[in-house]
Amino acid sequence: MECRTACGACCTAPSVSSPIPGMPHGKPANTSCVQLDEHLRCKLFGSPLRPKVCASLQPSAEMCASTREQAMTWLLRLEAATAP
Repeated sequence: MECRTACGACCTAPSVSSPIPGMPHGKPANTSCVQLDEHLRCKLFGSPLRPKVCASLQPSAEMCASTREQAMTWLLRLEAATAP
C-alpha cells in the first residue's frame, strides 16, 4: 500500500522518542513533525537521516483508513493504548 497524498497522520499522531533533524528530543503525540512539508509529505523520506522508527512504519488499510481524520483517530488510539 502507498501513502495517501496530503495525509501525514503517521507523522503527526504518534510520539517519536528518537531524535529527528530539527527535533533533537523527538516529538510528542498529536504534534506535526518539523520534517512534514506543506503537502504533508516527509522531507526525509528515503534519507538516512530519517529515524528508524519512522522508516519502519508501513502504511496499511487498517492504519490509514479512508481519510486523514480516520487515520489520526486510529493512530491516536494506538498511541494511548501503548503509552507507558
